[in-house]
Amino acid sequence: MEAMNQTGGCTALAALYFQGKLYVANAGDSRAILVLKDNVVPMSSEFTPETERQRIQHLAFLFPKLLDGEFTRFEFPRRLKGDDVGQKVLYRDYFMEGWGYKTVEKADLKYPLVHGHGKQARLLGTLAVSRGLGDHQLKVIDTNIEVKPFLSCIPKVNVFDFALHDIKEDDVLIMATDGLWDVLCNSEVAQMVRSFLAENRTDPQRFSELAKCLVCRARGMKRGHQWMLDDSHEASYDDISVFVIPLHNKEED
Repeated sequence: MEAMNQTGGCTALAALYFQGKLYVANAGDSRAILVLKDNVVPMSSEFTPETERQRIQHLAFLFPKLLDGEFTRFEFPRRLKGDDVGQKVLYRDYFMEGWGYKTVEKADLKYPLVHGHGKQARLLGTLAVSRGLGDHQLKVIDTNIEVKPFLSCIPKVNVFDFALHDIKEDDVLIMATDGLWDVLCNSEVAQMVRSFLAENRTDPQRFSELAKCLVCRARGMKRGHQWMLDDSHEASYDDISVFVIPLHNKEED
């Protein structure tokens, strides 16, 4: 922030090949998968307010002042209303995997620390991710509540040992932002990868061309005022960045 005079933030997904092993580190909602001849190996998992609910709630339990009296750390299936006070409703706290019951108090009517589901899930009603870099000055709108204490920069690292696998010529690492994964699942991406590489064996640019094809597939086609996929579902409206990295080393054959 100080060096570049930028106040924003970003997620981070990094891959390192070192001494026969592939290390993939993720802090955010991008994703990496290995598409091998016979299977797909997930190399990361997304960090969102939903997937990290318990860590976030536990932090609020340890340091309640972070919420400044404006939010409740409890999660409820729906936004509570004044009529709910005194009623028993489902809720979740940091130590709970599943749901339990509690009697609603007036303090429970505050906005939840984690609210929403899927792409609509938000941390402090502000961010859709729970890990990333930057955002040091980000505050909840119209408050002095800082988001950064809940936003972890620590990645989760997964390791793939090449020595335990027979790497083939068309085996690749796919790294992409959530714009791709919002509309395509791992198996759909793998199917596209295998089909494209099998049909373009002699093209020296086939890996970069495959990346472009994946971006175009997620972006869809413009129909009227909307971008649509081939199956008439809405295309991705998020950033779509894709890397296709070959794993095979011809010199080792």
